[in-house]
Amino acid sequence: MATPTELAAQILAAHLSKTEMTKEEMLAELTELHQTLAALDRGENPSTEAIAEDEPAVSRKKAFGKEAIYCMICGKGFKTLSRHLRTAHDMLPKEYRQRFDIPLSQSLAARSYSETRRQMALDRGLADNLAQARANKKK
Repeated sequence: MATPTELAAQILAAHLSKTEMTKEEMLAELTELHQTLAALDRGENPSTEAIAEDEPAVSRKKAFGKEAIYCMICGKGFKTLSRHLRTAHDMLPKEYRQRFDIPLSQSLAARSYSETRRQMALDRGLADNLAQARANKKK
């Protein structure tokens, strides 16, 4: 009989043949598969909720990248996390920050996404428009 590691590798290979994944997503998927299969092998009833509650799917250091931000609950990568947290985990960003002790100074958007949006705003002159609106409001 195949070991949990061999089975996890086979399942992941089948999944990768149909789904494109980054290296981090692949490692998170492999870890989750192995934990689930090992629990089944021991005769336990694995629960994805229990696995997710024990520890983050991705470390905080790896979760906040330049091109993507990874959900520490499920390990999936996104440009921004707010919508994903609301739809997939029924959680507010404030609750997510509390659960994983993430400071308010840490953005829940990928750095490249924030930089792109900032540059778009500068190109459109939105900062000048805002300054002008504020000046008109004070008058």
